[in-house]
Amino acid sequence: MTARERVAQLIAQFRETYPGAHCELNFKNPLELLVATILSAQCTDKRVNMVTPKLFAKYRTAADYARSNSATFEKEIQSTGFFRSKTKSIRGAAIAITEKHRGKVPDTMNELTALPGVGRKTANVVLGNAFHKDEGIVVDTHVIRLSQRLRLTKHNDAEKIEMDLMKIVPREHWTIWSHWLIWHGRRRCFARKPDCSQCEVLQLCPSGKIFLRTGEARAPEPS
Repeated sequence: MTARERVAQLIAQFRETYPGAHCELNFKNPLELLVATILSAQCTDKRVNMVTPKLFAKYRTAADYARSNSATFEKEIQSTGFFRSKTKSIRGAAIAITEKHRGKVPDTMNELTALPGVGRKTANVVLGNAFHKDEGIVVDTHVIRLSQRLRLTKHNDAEKIEMDLMKIVPREHWTIWSHWLIWHGRRRCFARKPDCSQCEVLQLCPSGKIFLRTGEARAPEPS
């Protein structure tokens, strides 16, 4: 089975297994999603969702974030970790949005990644989930792990993995594809002890069969 054939069967199975898969960061508009995504670096979505309600109630526009006091903002997001760098990124992005984009979050990859503290992964999250534009595939730790275990890539670098996936996953599925892998990674294909015996896509996973046979969670040898 080729990687493209495997992806086609995975899409059918994931669609059935996770019909409600979606971005698990809570947001109501592109600005909220941008802020939440920056906060989610090295932090769980659950923790971010605990912090953002008060944050979103206080800061409603990019200008609000741009005018915020750094020390105060750091305290407000401290529990998400790396709060100094995240404050710098959010305030920097907000200033650029206010000054260069009339207060509106831009909706192109080039404009988003030009914002301070916004990389391709964050841009993909915002474009795919706030603007419904499939410009790329979000590659987080779950997507990296599952892409390797499913033998869809041989790389460890996130951008190289994204390029591999973009070649074999139909474009209309780019956004939902990352949600499927993230949901599966959180619910079944755990990093240390994947639940292969109950896995809905075991028959499509070379690594799962190896794990069940050897008791060792590792990627299969390259074919």
